[in-house]
Amino acid sequence: MPSRKFENGELVMGRWPGSSLYYEVKVMDYDTSTQLYTVKYKDGTELELREADLQSCKVSFCQPNAEKSLTLSPTFFFFLNQKMNLFKNRRESSRSNSSRTTRRSSSRGREAKKEVKVQEVLEVTMSPLPKSVINNINNPHMKKEVNDTAHKNIEVISSRCIKNSRLDVRYNLRPRKEETAGKVMESEEPERKMENIVEKTHKYKVPKTTELEFGGKIGAFFMLLLLPATVFTLLLICGRKDASVLNFPPALPALNTLWDNQVFGIVVLWFLVQALIYVLPIGKVVDGLPLKNGNRLRYRINGFYAVCVSAVLVGAAVNHGIDLSYIHGHFMQFAVSAMAFSLVLGIYLYIRSRWASEDELAPGGNSGNLIYDFFIGHELNPRIKNFDLKYFCELRPGLIGWVVINFAMMLAEMKLQKLEYPSLAMILVNSFQLLYVLDALWNEEAILTTMDIVHDGFGFMLAFGDLVWVPFTYSLQAFYLVNHPNEVSWPFAAAIITLNYLMTIPTATGKSLLVSGMWGFVRHPNYLGDIIMALAWSLPCGFNHILPYFYVIYFTCLLIHREARDEHQCLKKYGSAWDEYCRQVRYRIFPGVY
Repeated sequence: MPSRKFENGELVMGRWPGSSLYYEVKVMDYDTSTQLYTVKYKDGTELELREADLQSCKVSFCQPNAEKSLTLSPTFFFFLNQKMNLFKNRRESSRSNSSRTTRRSSSRGREAKKEVKVQEVLEVTMSPLPKSVINNINNPHMKKEVNDTAHKNIEVISSRCIKNSRLDVRYNLRPRKEETAGKVMESEEPERKMENIVEKTHKYKVPKTTELEFGGKIGAFFMLLLLPATVFTLLLICGRKDASVLNFPPALPALNTLWDNQVFGIVVLWFLVQALIYVLPIGKVVDGLPLKNGNRLRYRINGFYAVCVSAVLVGAAVNHGIDLSYIHGHFMQFAVSAMAFSLVLGIYLYIRSRWASEDELAPGGNSGNLIYDFFIGHELNPRIKNFDLKYFCELRPGLIGWVVINFAMMLAEMKLQKLEYPSLAMILVNSFQLLYVLDALWNEEAILTTMDIVHDGFGFMLAFGDLVWVPFTYSLQAFYLVNHPNEVSWPFAAAIITLNYLMTIPTATGKSLLVSGMWGFVRHPNYLGDIIMALAWSLPCGFNHILPYFYVIYFTCLLIHREARDEHQCLKKYGSAWDEYCRQVRYRIFPGVY
């Protein structure tokens, strides 16, 4: 077992994930199994970093005993130095022009002394930049990232530091003549100019969306109609004795049978119960990734507690005689109620986004077209005080509701098929999907780095997907097995179980672009694992109909589209480094061609 290089409590320089910037961190713990260090930044953020992302703390950076000193990144000093030099050159140019036009008088001597004093104030005393920082600035692969989110965050930090400390001479405005005395001197005019420069720099305005996805404006319009129609059709066919897709279009039920006020009330009550659990002061609170405007939102991580509390509530309901098979008997009405709820939520989200500030809009949902922005999501992180609507809907009501629906289908199968215990096929489907949901909620914090949270706005697409598509199409296998039982032998069940656990393919722990191991041969091995796992969910339903395999077919198409979106976003983020990564991966697969 390799020995650890840094000890607990040691101050080191840690690389911020996704950038080339290093900050002073404190080593909190070390996991021997994953070989990851838990480190804590100055602002309280805790992350897990590899040893390669840590460097010994140098004297010029780490000064824990320095009295009242500020801890800023080297990039801030580089930025500050450039702006101060620019201001100094302008003052000197203006001074030389005025000196040529003024007359010789006694007042000229007083003006010269005043200008010399200002010049002394503007002389900046700073330690030279380390070679690593200079190399990162000159590296073409790093320029794009330094100037992106991480750099904007540094500028916001620098703005706050300037406002709070008034640019004290302890750090960078100490005249050389009084350096030994340590006297604090301030120059109001340079301070105001520096504050204005930094204030203008850190303000961020989301540009208009020009690259439209999902077929653009026309595609978004048809998706608004296609998504509900798909769910409606799947449930209609799956609920019939002959669940063949060849029986299309299915006979439509009477409109008055699709709506039930009691069912809609249950859907709203479920949403409110999950919201109540979400706001409970249980679970840790973490910071999200820096946004484009430099802000970092805080999120409460208590999804696993939510599923545990929900399980207790459902168990108590069953114990008090509530028949959960009611969900199976009114499944279409539940789906229609969830559609209506998601539509109302989508309308609310779009209306409130009209009053959102420019820097709160989603980079992909700011096209100016009502239909497209309503569908894709106009506001990035809509919140009611500290209640984050998008983050809440991502994993709570829909994902936990999926598990409850599966459990209700298992009880309905026992009731309708007159079984003393569930069938092996139903047990496999429930177990696999329950494990999937528990894993997602146990690792809830990982969703903060996903495209849904970081890039996509919260509109009808995500609202419908979270509240309708996930619980009512992902539970299609369990719904199918209620009326279409399938005998599964134990050897076949063992094979399915083995296939389901093949999804545990090692993935990257950081944000480096790996070109070795599985990631060197398969661009997204985690996507491949998801597809194999989806196939294992469908196999217990047998091979009589293709309808139970809708999930694996849909999921494959989804991941192909997601992969294309990932490629596009990575190219924008990493620039030429991403092209080089793709070239090296292709060379490993086809060494004779590339």
